[in-house]
Amino acid sequence: MTSTTRTAPAPDVWLPFRADEIEGLPEGLNYRFWDGGPDFPADPAHCAFYVVPYMKGPTVAVRPLDGMSGVQVVQTLSAGIDHVEPGLGLLPAGVRLCNAKGVHEASTAELTLALVLASLRGFPGFVHGQDKEEWRSGFYPALADKSVLIVGYGSIGSAIEDRLAPFECARVARVARSARTTARGPVHTLDDLPALLPESDVVILSTPLNPSTQGLVGADFLAAMPDGALLVNVARGGVVDTKALLSELESGRLRAALDVTDPEPLPSGHPLWHAPNVLITPHVGGSTSAFLPRAKRLLAGQLSRFAAGEPVHNVVRTTG
Repeated sequence: MTSTTRTAPAPDVWLPFRADEIEGLPEGLNYRFWDGGPDFPADPAHCAFYVVPYMKGPTVAVRPLDGMSGVQVVQTLSAGIDHVEPGLGLLPAGVRLCNAKGVHEASTAELTLALVLASLRGFPGFVHGQDKEEWRSGFYPALADKSVLIVGYGSIGSAIEDRLAPFECARVARVARSARTTARGPVHTLDDLPALLPESDVVILSTPLNPSTQGLVGADFLAAMPDGALLVNVARGGVVDTKALLSELESGRLRAALDVTDPEPLPSGHPLWHAPNVLITPHVGGSTSAFLPRAKRLLAGQLSRFAAGEPVHNVVRTTG
């Protein structure tokens, strides 16, 4: 009589890209393609590593979590995790939630500088002038000699400062959840904002959305900014109180450049579309040609570590 040894089936990995499109994926894992469509590629209970479809919203992100009783890692392809947080309570204890640190820094920092420069130098007016065949010459503000405040000094905030360096800013101040010292200078806490805002010509928001930042930029925050200052939001729309911002824009006291809004997408007819002194882009901070190669490298590295039983990177939370 012979005995047979049964091997456990390979763990399922749900990917929003075809596995053959990603170089360097390890063997020994069962790759399933799911980009947020109505039908799941397999039983969610067999999924061990779930890569959340990119830019599909919280409804799609959370939909399979209730059935993922065996999942060990949930990997987002965004820097923020707020779209996944509503479903974390559905998961078993010990699940590691990882973000996409290293994927979006370059693109988001590029867009931030584009928004700052376009707003200061009057590009929206030039575009409207071109449509009307009007030559709108004159003097416009420069970024040189401006004081800049970065609220949210993580990897994206640091990348933004990297790109500010050649522009001869008078000062760059930094704010994050915890105070620390960097090679470029001190990082302040949110408690220091009342002292920093009145001296800031440009305020850049690159903070995650969480209970401490929800509605952070309200009437008091905006009132503390000097006349003519520019608010740039590449974080999340919910960081800013839209009603309070509209009041400042309509008065002409402040300007804004927004890649994210609340609500989002911004609906037709919303007053923010036509408010004075505002430039709006449709949440395209990370949606560039730089995304795919960086995202695929991240996944190949994370899954190689996972298959080898090594710690995955970018863990921002563990359920339980």
